Amino acid sequence: MSRIIAGAAGGTPLSAVPGSLTRPTTDRVKEALFSRLDAFDVISGARVLDLYAGSGSLGIESGSRGAQSVELVESDAKASAVCQRNADLLNGVLGRKAVTVHRSRVEPFLERAAPATTWDLVFLDPPYPLEELAVSAVLAKLAPHLAPSAVVVVERSSRSPEPDWPGSLARFAEKKYGETRLWFAEPNVPDAIAGDDIPEAAEAEGQSQ
Repeated sequence: MSRIIAGAAGGTPLSAVPGSLTRPTTDRVKEALFSRLDAFDVISGARVLDLYAGSGSLGIESGSRGAQSVELVESDAKASAVCQRNADLLNGVLGRKAVTVHRSRVEPFLERAAPATTWDLVFLDPPYPLEELAVSAVLAKLAPHLAPSAVVVVERSSRSPEPDWPGSLARFAEKKYGETRLWFAEPNVPDAIAGDDIPEAAEAEGQSQ
């Protein structure tokens, strides 16, 4: 059973989506992922968006670790109901509505977002069968809604090719954990100001690839 690993609700079990409808991130991968995000110092106070949320595990973990707000986007009725149960659990622990669930397809959700809406940390964990062109289209729709120092995490099969990043996004790290591969990207800023916007840990991570 998946659980919240750390933070205000650390150790709390999470509800899972029944059957094989979704492919939840394993606790091993989640722990490694959040260790890196902690090093990048992007979670505390962040506005978080979890696309193709499944059970909402990644967004919920962010909320437990101090994110300001978390939005979970999931189109399937059963999965979004599980998201809501997990959101209610964390909101109860925190004593405030930190997590909001949107039952929606990802593309229309991003198209409806107000122009001024931005996020600091975005998880993109689409179903493995989703075609690469569709992933690229979502990244292009997401890019205008990223804060200048935002981090985007794309989770795919270890056999998947690297996403075709839009020109406004640049990959700075890539990690493989068994059958899972993670790509980390950030807004592509001009060289003259890039040093001010990239977290030091992220710079070091990119140089190590």
